[in-house]
Amino acid sequence: MLRDTLKTLLAAYGPSGKENTVAETVKNLISAHVDSMRVDALGNLIVEKLGSDENGKRIMFSAHMDHIGFVVTHIEDNGYLRVNNVGGINPQISNARHVVFENGTEGVLYCQPLKGEAMMMKHLFIDIGAESREEAEKLVQLGDMAVYAPDYFELGEHRVASPAMDDRCACALLCELLMYLDDPRNTVVGVFSTQEEVGIRGAKVAAYSVQPDIGIAIDVTAWGDTPDVTLPSVQLGKGPAVKFMDASMVATPAVRDAMLKAAEEAGVPAQREVLPFGGTDGAAIQHSRAGVPTGTLSIPCRYVHSPAEVIDMRDMEGGLKLLLKFVENA
Repeated sequence: MLRDTLKTLLAAYGPSGKENTVAETVKNLISAHVDSMRVDALGNLIVEKLGSDENGKRIMFSAHMDHIGFVVTHIEDNGYLRVNNVGGINPQISNARHVVFENGTEGVLYCQPLKGEAMMMKHLFIDIGAESREEAEKLVQLGDMAVYAPDYFELGEHRVASPAMDDRCACALLCELLMYLDDPRNTVVGVFSTQEEVGIRGAKVAAYSVQPDIGIAIDVTAWGDTPDVTLPSVQLGKGPAVKFMDASMVATPAVRDAMLKAAEEAGVPAQREVLPFGGTDGAAIQHSRAGVPTGTLSIPCRYVHSPAEVIDMRDMEGGLKLLLKFVENA
């Protein structure tokens, strides 16, 4: 079930600011399992599962729907598309990649010959097969966004790879959490947030609106288990990671410790994550209004922000058990 939910969400088009297809996919998956759904001004999908205790807490879980992409900035006379990055793009990783636009137009992202320069975004273009600007404009307009084309595949028994794993794997985890929760005592608010990759924007306004008592971001984290990569000290298949800090936040100790306790009670191995860079929706929640006690659950992910981000389904399964126990204990 978790793997099927993940595959469904990975197939949806959804760069930053264009997450509506992902939101509709999520609605179809969880509509029968929540008490309310709404979409706010920034496109965040906010769902609630009401608790049985009218004096219970409001626990906000946030997973971002968007992923990195490329926005068309210029169409050349010969039909090639010049692009800029939407979110954190590595030009070297992006060379000679299959990309797709919202309307289904496909293309090859490629780099022009370099003249003693390091590869940069300005050197990349998309070839959609057009031979003139007029022909290209029938398919693509300035401001349209392309993403790495969906390409889900399995690596061995437990691992899967795909673009958009950051953060659709967390969206899948949040969907499954809402499906499995049975008559929670506390109210659970699921936020499928927008524009995280361009500045954690969606979760900021969602947290202001939701007014949670506790916040939990769900996201991927970097890896330390491939050749010559040892930091952060996180490995695939060794369990979900409980964040202690990253560049955007220091996790609230009480929430962090409650997550570690939930992992222990659920029989789930949990890794401790200290990330010297990056940030998640957790920072936006924690900084909302007068401040919210907040933690982050991270899924270890290799090759983040690439066309083949890799996770281990055992970490996903452990993350679901941890979150269910956390809600039960809160």
